Amino acid sequence: MKQRHLLLALAVGASVLALSACKKDESKDAAAPAAAPQGETADQFIARVNQELRKMYPEITASQWLSNTYINDDSQLLEAKYNERYLAQLNVWIEQARKFEGQQMSPETARAIQLLKLSTAMPAPKDPAKLEEITKLASKMGGMYGAGKYCTGEGDAKKCRDLGQLEDVLRSSRDYDAQLDAWQGWHTIAQPMRKDYTRFAELVNEGAKELGYADAGEMWRSGYDMTPAEIAAETDRLWGQVKPLYEQLHCYTRTKLQATYGVEKGQVNGMLPAHLTGNMWQQDWGNLWDMLQPYKNAGSLDISEALKAQYQADFVKELGKAGPAPTTEQQFQAERAAQLAVAKQMTERAQDFYVSLGMPKLPESYWSRTQFIKPLDRDVVCHASAWDMNMGGDPGGGPDVRTKMCIKPNEEDFTTIYHELGHVYYYLAYNKLPPLFQNGAHDGFHEAIGDTIVLAMTPDYLKSIGLVGDQQQSHDALINAQMRMALAKVSFMPFGLMIDRWRWGVFDGSIKPADYNKAWWDLKARYQGVAPVSARGEDFFDPGAKYHVPGNTPYTRYFLSHILQFQFYKGLCDAAGYKGPLYNCSFYGNKVAGQRFWAMLEKGASQPWQATLKELTGTEKMDANAVLEYFAPLQEWLKQQNEGQTCGWQPTPPATTAAAPAAPAKAEPARKQG
Repeated sequence: MKQRHLLLALAVGASVLALSACKKDESKDAAAPAAAPQGETADQFIARVNQELRKMYPEITASQWLSNTYINDDSQLLEAKYNERYLAQLNVWIEQARKFEGQQMSPETARAIQLLKLSTAMPAPKDPAKLEEITKLASKMGGMYGAGKYCTGEGDAKKCRDLGQLEDVLRSSRDYDAQLDAWQGWHTIAQPMRKDYTRFAELVNEGAKELGYADAGEMWRSGYDMTPAEIAAETDRLWGQVKPLYEQLHCYTRTKLQATYGVEKGQVNGMLPAHLTGNMWQQDWGNLWDMLQPYKNAGSLDISEALKAQYQADFVKELGKAGPAPTTEQQFQAERAAQLAVAKQMTERAQDFYVSLGMPKLPESYWSRTQFIKPLDRDVVCHASAWDMNMGGDPGGGPDVRTKMCIKPNEEDFTTIYHELGHVYYYLAYNKLPPLFQNGAHDGFHEAIGDTIVLAMTPDYLKSIGLVGDQQQSHDALINAQMRMALAKVSFMPFGLMIDRWRWGVFDGSIKPADYNKAWWDLKARYQGVAPVSARGEDFFDPGAKYHVPGNTPYTRYFLSHILQFQFYKGLCDAAGYKGPLYNCSFYGNKVAGQRFWAMLEKGASQPWQATLKELTGTEKMDANAVLEYFAPLQEWLKQQNEGQTCGWQPTPPATTAAAPAAPAKAEPARKQG
């Protein structure tokens, strides 16, 4: 899977919390929320909360944006203070809502009160000192992740690489040791987080208990119009449907890794070596296409080469502006201009798909305020994210929506843009609703929107936009296309489960701080069948090397989205009148499908997700049958390829319990800027 949208650790809904500058007296006034009016009804209470939330939201989101795009002590302080204000106000609203318990009220108001109670993934304790502590910890860990670097050497020989540079090694290198060094190097940035995360988890749990939940994990599982036990069982059922397909893909991949690196280096007790999947977290195996491509001469689906060619064309164009003998500085400026140009061209292409369905163009402010490429003068969080800054804007104003990426001209980033714009179009569709309903039907819906569009990026669609050449209409070409999609979608599914299985255990106490790393790798072994090749003892904190852990973003949504996107895709193909094999459907340009899609997006969180799902797909139940229908040709092919192989793996890698080796090199913490 790609880098995903930042659901704010503190956000209401699926947006991100952030902030802007404010006057000192305004901050003081905001710190003391007004008392509820005498005689206020439940309906009046919700109307007031919606009004107050809409008013304060732009300051909160501006602070978060600043902290993500200008990482330094000042921005982290501002983020922490504005998040503290928000969480204090949220606690006040929730306390005020208690007086309406048991009273008669409209279904809409009752739903709004329930959503209010669940509107943050980071419930804060009421104690002001602990409230201040938890917001500082959240900001600090986010800054450590965003500014983390792996450094080797000393003095003039010192070399530091950030996440993007280390990911490039995993993406492109096939040097076993270079990949291992890059993988181990990034994981050193999380080691200093361990103590902070342990305390953070304690505080989040305390806040959840004050709201009436057993722990924070139970609170997270309460946001699905089902009981916490029911949603946990539902994810197990859905995983049971797709697990056989994953196991076949895993077996095929292991065979190819062994063929490339040797029998011993290409596996660990039957599992995939963590540093050899082409992805820092083993969640997307698409970068292994060079070794996993089923048929070499059935038409190229490598769109990265076409995107790099577009970058080169932009570079030549920009360089031409400097004349026949450009200086080194002019060449550098031409490179930066070309990087920005191709990033915007990739984004414009993604926008075109949504517009072809009848959806509006992005507002002009999107193009001027979005972070398209990585700045040179400061540390930023490059993790791709989508932002709704003002919940649609004030009357007379307009929506302020943005994305934040460090776009490079490759397939992974290209499809990520389509994904992020799915969030943005969801924002634009439900911005007309009251703030408490401005969210996905459940959080898995938000993540599935853009990926539904990615599924419609068929080889024929990619050919129509000039990114691939003529595609053979053959069995070999079909298997290639299916493999390409499976390496992104199917490989991700168990990863989508295991992160929250780990955090649920942390929150309910079944995973103790002394066993954080062992439990992490036990779960990765159980669900993903991946393992480290060297010991990862408790000196490490490998969960912190994945953004969503220090960023406190619940992760079950991503697993659910990988089920829902296929259901949405099938529903939209049906709406478009498509009659062929599901995997060949693209509804690009189909206004009927677009109207059906937009109608779903407009509902936001205003009704239970089951009703919203039924309106698009005809069923109230999440189901993986569309996944299996889509990949049926590949699954049969994989079974044939794996004949004679001993598929499967031992669930627990012994290396995780061994003594931890010395870190490969020094981890560079967040750098402070003056």
